[in-house]
Amino acid sequence: MASENYEILDPRFQRLVKTAEPLQELWTGGSWTEGPVWLPAMKSLVWSDIPSDRRLKWDALTDQTVEMRAGEGAYVNGSTLDRQGRIIMCEHGTRTVTRLEHDGGLSVLAESYGGKRLNSPNDVVVRSDGTIWFTDPAYGIESDYEGYAAAREQDGEHVYRIDPDGTLTRVTDDFVAPNGLAFSLDERQLYIVDSGGSRGTGGPRHIRLFDVQDDLTLKGGEVFATCDAGVFDGFRLDTKGRIWTSAGDGVHCYDPDGSLIGKILVPQEVSNLCFGGYKRNRLFITATSSLYSVLICASGAKTV
Repeated sequence: MASENYEILDPRFQRLVKTAEPLQELWTGGSWTEGPVWLPAMKSLVWSDIPSDRRLKWDALTDQTVEMRAGEGAYVNGSTLDRQGRIIMCEHGTRTVTRLEHDGGLSVLAESYGGKRLNSPNDVVVRSDGTIWFTDPAYGIESDYEGYAAAREQDGEHVYRIDPDGTLTRVTDDFVAPNGLAFSLDERQLYIVDSGGSRGTGGPRHIRLFDVQDDLTLKGGEVFATCDAGVFDGFRLDTKGRIWTSAGDGVHCYDPDGSLIGKILVPQEVSNLCFGGYKRNRLFITATSSLYSVLICASGAKTV
């Protein structure tokens, strides 16, 4: 039954879901799905099957899925839209951050820091000032599964900012494996996942919270929440500042005060999610081999 897909841990979560609402499997057949991004103008969702090196598109009007990019060696992971509606992508295979232009061309936004290649950009978010922030763990170069096995050239796994003029700045250097990231509603704070626990017991499996200074440097970095099932990966905020994040057993919802208030249980390990649909109240979930969706009683914060 649909009610079995919801775990109510706090009355505040009860108001955000309809326990009779089913979790729908929209597509299956992948190896490790990731990087969902909703395209409002096309009424479509685009996401990746990383090990198969393909991007897929699900059409909300036809309920059909087609391949839109495959076999190019990109191995795209996290994606988002910029303020002009262009897709910003983290490519494991090329170890770059790229932008898909309106004319179909591809622009490289970041590929090296300090004269050395990036590891494998993982997830990305765009601020309203046009700056682009991304994480750069080494998952894509650790083996040939999600990219190409290669030696790490950077001295660690860090978080970076691309300014509108193309300048690349390292903004943190104390993560084990930085992963998903998102800004608070006022963009004065930045949440960043450390998924280092995926490499073994004892590693970090939490979300940290930083204050964004006027000069765009980061301060703080205290732990906001720790995952109780697997590790966090990608996540998004709703219009009330609640965090909806991936986890090993589904989607976890956190109140801005840091309380875990509920879960949407998914039968596969969740990698990422995004809000979409006309009202941005449809949660799209990439989980292991499949793409799921569920309607909820909250709307995603606008990102474009």
